[in-house]
Amino acid sequence: MTITPPFPAFSRSIRNNRRQQTLWGISLCTLFLLAVIFSTWVIGDSGLGPVLAQRNQSPSLAHPFGTDWLGRDMLSRSLHGMSLSLRIGLLAAAISALIGTGLGLAAGTLGGWVDAVITWIIDVFFSLPHLVLLILIAFAMGGGTTGVIVAVALTHWTSLARVIRAEVLQVNSADYVKISHRFGRSPLWIARHHMVPHIVPQLIVGLILLFPHAILHEAALSFIGIGLSPHIPAIGIILAESMRHLSTGYWWLGVMPGLLLLLSVKAFDWLGENLHALLDPKTSQG
Repeated sequence: MTITPPFPAFSRSIRNNRRQQTLWGISLCTLFLLAVIFSTWVIGDSGLGPVLAQRNQSPSLAHPFGTDWLGRDMLSRSLHGMSLSLRIGLLAAAISALIGTGLGLAAGTLGGWVDAVITWIIDVFFSLPHLVLLILIAFAMGGGTTGVIVAVALTHWTSLARVIRAEVLQVNSADYVKISHRFGRSPLWIARHHMVPHIVPQLIVGLILLFPHAILHEAALSFIGIGLSPHIPAIGIILAESMRHLSTGYWWLGVMPGLLLLLSVKAFDWLGENLHALLDPKTSQG
């Protein structure tokens, strides 16, 4: 006796609700991150100047993040710092994603000694202590914005390259790719017409999941003093400055900027997870 699934309309409704929840999650995360990035254009430089009469005020309606030891508004400073960190993290992650995609495509498409060399380089990067490598590259580049971007870009491509390589190797075994090889198509033509369209979803998700790592490591480099200039209100610099005042009871100087950093990183995580669920055929149809 064959049992048919009950309530097919109900099952379709559940799938539609799940898809709507995924789209809502993507929209909310995107709006939050765009609001943080472009907030500096709206508020301008207000709150960044010292007002000694308002120094060391706890969070209130007038100053939701409180004020620091110079009377500067911590909400304005945190938004400026987070906006700068997001923009630097986005640029570094984009460069890193291009490196990982190019090397993964080359390894999976060309194979042979090219694949062996690229796989060896990936294994070497994985075997090195990540934070130590970041610090060494940033120090060698002289620190600053350029040093941070180069350090983050050169150390975050390995995981994406490994994923892209695995996807390309899987596509290489497909019949239509074998037919293209028999017709004498070049590896570049095959990569462009067969591989690139297939890896676009993995590239988008991998790029977004690179952002939180890039942002955290940019903040870490600035926190230890080899990142951005101390005169720039980056989120890592704000947290480093607040460490000298936490013991005096001014908890909001570190907690509020740290909370904004945590929310921004989690927003990228949620955005990547929801995009993966939307683009992956297994979960988007489930």
